[in-house]
Amino acid sequence: MEVKNLTEIQKSILDFVIDQKTKSGITPTLAEIAEEFGYKNRATVRQHLQAIQQKGYLRRKPKLSRSIELNTDKMFVTKPVLGEVAAGNPIAIYPNAIDTVQLPSIVHLPHDSFLLKVKGDSLKDAFIFSNDIIIVNPSTEIKNGKFVVAVLNDSAVVKRFFRIGNQIELRSENTDYKTIVIDENYQSFRMIGVVVGIYRTLEKD
Repeated sequence: MEVKNLTEIQKSILDFVIDQKTKSGITPTLAEIAEEFGYKNRATVRQHLQAIQQKGYLRRKPKLSRSIELNTDKMFVTKPVLGEVAAGNPIAIYPNAIDTVQLPSIVHLPHDSFLLKVKGDSLKDAFIFSNDIIIVNPSTEIKNGKFVVAVLNDSAVVKRFFRIGNQIELRSENTDYKTIVIDENYQSFRMIGVVVGIYRTLEKD
């Protein structure tokens, strides 16, 4: 069954269920969900859970107080990683997917966004680490202070962006790396997009 989009309240309730399951090993009761979201009537919670169940994210066992079971088969989707981007010195970009990653299906991905794998430690003080997967959106407005992906001399970098006068500064979050300063009209420089999310697993290469 195809997983359909959740409404904001459905996503919030599902997030709460996942969080409680992660913390305590058990899913919440209807009463606990009602208390968390300020509902006086458990029937409202039941309606939301039924809608979430119909969209494939959970199952419910009747007549049990803790009747919710997460449908882990629907919790992750495979997405392609289109290349590597340097958090450090610029590295080559790749024209095709180099890997895939299992992302939680409730993660919001703008329709024109794409995934890149970080290589290097120049952003470690901003808690962006080597092998993290970043979600890049080419349609998001680029503003000072945002993390961006750019191509410089045919190599890709991820840095914090600042425009100062006619110059662009690409700053690291690690004192071991110098700021990259570029004239805004430099022909071998182009912006790719803004980092709108980060995904990290606990697995090591």
